[in-house]
Amino acid sequence: MGVPRVYCSCTICEEARSNGLNKRWRSSILLEISSESVKDLLLVDCGPDWLHQMELMEIKQLEHVLITHAHYDHIAGLPQWADACRWLAIKGHIYAPQEVLATILKAFPWLQANLEFHAIDDGLAFKGWQIKPWKVSHGKNGYAFAYRFSNEDHQWVYCPDSINLQGEQKAPLYDLALLILGTSFYYEPFDFETRSVYDIKEALELIVDTKPKKVYFTHMSHGIDITELYELPDHVKLATTGFQLNI
Repeated sequence: MGVPRVYCSCTICEEARSNGLNKRWRSSILLEISSESVKDLLLVDCGPDWLHQMELMEIKQLEHVLITHAHYDHIAGLPQWADACRWLAIKGHIYAPQEVLATILKAFPWLQANLEFHAIDDGLAFKGWQIKPWKVSHGKNGYAFAYRFSNEDHQWVYCPDSINLQGEQKAPLYDLALLILGTSFYYEPFDFETRSVYDIKEALELIVDTKPKKVYFTHMSHGIDITELYELPDHVKLATTGFQLNI
């Protein structure tokens, strides 16, 4: 839902309204690959805050978007992006496993006029990166996909919506330079059967097992206070809106 939540007067939502450190849009990342003459962009997820995110990054044209799953907070910006492509007279390229694309097309069938849909069940090669999807448990919300990015120097994963990963679902999280993982609360007190995303305490147990060199938590709700000094290992940080990281 983002932070603040319109109905909520908790201390975290009130801080987000005033000082704004806890203000959070829906989760997404932008991969920027730069050389001396070219800057290639790949957006991962395109939620309802897409317009504000583009303005924050001062980006006026975007041609490539990768989607983790077809939930509202990850795809609701697609009609705005498609409309921008129409006005710019360009074709946007949207990438996801076939079943995700099918759900998007069912919700927004008109997007095909301005976007080309690419099924990447076997992976995607993008500007020197090999990107591999795999299905992860999303708890009561079913499933999502996570992505492992690899080149000759680095291995890193973007996994915004998952919980209780075991066996083959957890295997791609080993031997990583970087893990970006969704955590909605520090400790989520609700029945496990009603939940859909790791809390920080559970995520820290996962990290002890998989041992990534660096970790950033994202997808945070008003159950996490960015101003709070949680007991996190030195290599684990809380992501903030507009945060930039060099890989």
